Amino acid sequence: QVQLVESGGGLAQPGGSLRLSCATSGFALGHYAIGWFRQAPGKEREGVSCIGGRDAVTYYSDSVNGRFTISRDIAKNTVYLQMNSLKSEDTAVYYCATSFCSGSFMNYDGLSAWGQGTQVTVSA
Repeated sequence: QVQLVESGGGLAQPGGSLRLSCATSGFALGHYAIGWFRQAPGKEREGVSCIGGRDAVTYYSDSVNGRFTISRDIAKNTVYLQMNSLKSEDTAVYYCATSFCSGSFMNYDGLSAWGQGTQVTVSA
């Protein structure tokens, strides 16, 4: 059973950092692309970053490029999202999910179900 569980959210000050974790199970992490998505209150869910399966290509949305870094530890079946220089507009619930991923595009692929997400709040 494909399962992804997010953790690591919390409260951060503007300019601060957080690291999110996505623990995966039920599939070989190195064979599937994983994406981080977020949904702010009153807004649609959007793709933030993804990492490819076999090729580990990475993609970042314009809004986080240069501030966020996605990585994975295949031995630990975990994908990370390091978030630096946080802004108030980064406040959202963050989700990880299997994804279509290229260097210029990402989208949810429907293979995994949406989890509970992890809340990130950026506020002074």
